[in-house]
Amino acid sequence: MRQYQNIKQEIDAQIEEVLLSGKFVQGPKLAAFEEQAKAYFGCEYAIGVGNGTDALWLSLMALGVGPGDEVITHANTFFATVEAIWIAGATAVLVDCDPQTKCIDPAAAEAAVTDKTKAIMPVHLYGQCADMPAIKAIAKKHDLFVIEDNAQGIDGAGDSFKQGELSDTVCTSFIIQKNLGCFGDGGMVFTDNPDVDAKIRKFRNHGSAERDHHSAGFNSRLDDIQAGVLSAKVKHISAWTDQRIAISKIYNAGLADCTAFELPYHKAGFRHVFHLYVVETKTAEKRAELLQFLQDNGVDAKTHYSIAIHNQDGFPWGKPFRLAGSLENAEKNAATCVSLPMFPELQPEEIQYMIEKVCEWDALQK
Repeated sequence: MRQYQNIKQEIDAQIEEVLLSGKFVQGPKLAAFEEQAKAYFGCEYAIGVGNGTDALWLSLMALGVGPGDEVITHANTFFATVEAIWIAGATAVLVDCDPQTKCIDPAAAEAAVTDKTKAIMPVHLYGQCADMPAIKAIAKKHDLFVIEDNAQGIDGAGDSFKQGELSDTVCTSFIIQKNLGCFGDGGMVFTDNPDVDAKIRKFRNHGSAERDHHSAGFNSRLDDIQAGVLSAKVKHISAWTDQRIAISKIYNAGLADCTAFELPYHKAGFRHVFHLYVVETKTAEKRAELLQFLQDNGVDAKTHYSIAIHNQDGFPWGKPFRLAGSLENAEKNAATCVSLPMFPELQPEEIQYMIEKVCEWDALQK
């Protein structure tokens, strides 16, 4: 709500244009935003789709990844990452995360490669970029595709690379709580591959590139109202990211003397965009205590994500994944993570109050 109020006139003007045009699906506003997005991202093609999950599995399908193939990713991510692999018909291979960044461990990923492996799907978890140079080296060595799950990492980069330079596609989500969020569901695929672009444009629209001509396809289109909202917002994303980073530094300084949990790790040479500010307690029991304490004191702390993928219930068809090696770090991350409030419009007094309460809880542990 604060973000909307800050740029209300810009957003309202975009929505009004769509309403007055009467063109709500695959209209000029979507085309305009796709041009904006690819220019911002520095890629050849940007394809708006229904949501971030669709962006992932449509990328897999466009690259020819399906039944009989394996896709390597890590176990401490949002369910949709692995869900997309299953929807495409492939098998998810779950590996451990790096204990510091919480992103995929390149060594674990390479150890999991088999003759069935077709792709690696690194996730820029919490806004920290995965080690893309290492992932790309593995992919090149074993002739694999790389699909970046960028749902939490838009505007992130490394000193030596930008997102998309070392992968076949970058997939992002525009659901409202993301760093660049619309007013509902939305997603996008970025690529430099014209064949992938053409295939996804057909897939998203019932297999149609020309009216009344169809092949196998789906219904996954970013509508023009959401595209208009995003068109207004994308101009501000770098400034919002800078504010997130500034808030993370205030958190870091205010919590530096605490000993009952670990602060988030910011890998040198990488632009961490702090979609989430996540601390890790020493045990799952302490995590529950901290969450309850903060919530009792009016702090909207949450977990992202408290159950690792391979420990989820609800697989009536059996568990459609393969576990590769120890998942010790991923399981610890899932069991002990706590997300403190993080958004660009947080006020200084709010940040200080949250720091005071976290420090108060920390003092009780000594």
